[in-house]
Amino acid sequence: MTDSTAHLMSQIGSQLASQLSLISLNGRRRPGPPALVVVAHGSRDPRALRTVRKLLDRVRDQRPGLPVHLGHIELNEPLLPDTLDSLGTRETVLVPLLLSRGYHIKRDIPEMAAASRARARVAGALGPHPLLVDALQARLVEAGWRTRMDEKTRRGSAVVLAAAGSRDPESKVDTNRTAELLAERLGVPVVPAYATTAAPTVQNAIDSLQARGFHRVAVASYFTAPGRFATECAEKAPWIASAPLGTHPAMAKLLLHRYDQALSTPAAVTPLRGAGNCATSHEAPALAI
Repeated sequence: MTDSTAHLMSQIGSQLASQLSLISLNGRRRPGPPALVVVAHGSRDPRALRTVRKLLDRVRDQRPGLPVHLGHIELNEPLLPDTLDSLGTRETVLVPLLLSRGYHIKRDIPEMAAASRARARVAGALGPHPLLVDALQARLVEAGWRTRMDEKTRRGSAVVLAAAGSRDPESKVDTNRTAELLAERLGVPVVPAYATTAAPTVQNAIDSLQARGFHRVAVASYFTAPGRFATECAEKAPWIASAPLGTHPAMAKLLLHRYDQALSTPAAVTPLRGAGNCATSHEAPALAI
């Protein structure tokens, strides 16, 4: 069975389970849960879309009966406005597949939601969160990171947390916190660095660590899916580089956690059109639109 056929069969199965869950024992239709729309950025790299689709299948596996949809900010179809249009006036929770706060979460996604007919809440960024650290550690171990080291090896080891980068200072705050959590988990220094826009660059972070005597410097890929930035950062690794977070089970669990969190948090009704700073933080109440 090809990947596309398997994906189609999974979608059909998920939709069938969703429909059956709406029928009670007396045959009456009962209200279903709000739809989950995972909002991905979009990428020209075809691997990114394949990865995101597989991740959504993991979400469906973890929460049978939950309607799960995909919408992109740009570059890939379906675009978020088209996904929202297809949902009509249904209650919806938008969960960004984005690791930190920034322009897309603060403005782009809320404005797209406000322009639609959907009764939408916008969840916060995925990070920082311990589940992301679970995924980061697992990816490093897959790449060759040893969970047990003698003291000499540990003193010579460090990690560069390679992220996309943003002009938004809160994005950097979130990435820094993830680096702190990963450092606590691994017991070695973790330096956040960026593929673009923000400083330090991944190469500068590597050079700085090596100048301080760290001869085993790993690059931890803080990207949700393969793409140009993830590839470029991995190529700079002087030792090992982990794969993007991708379809790790912790990612699906975190998407559902943000969905549940948005539903359980009292939502503030916010006039989004023309508002420039109406975002939710990663633990703030969701926006009801």
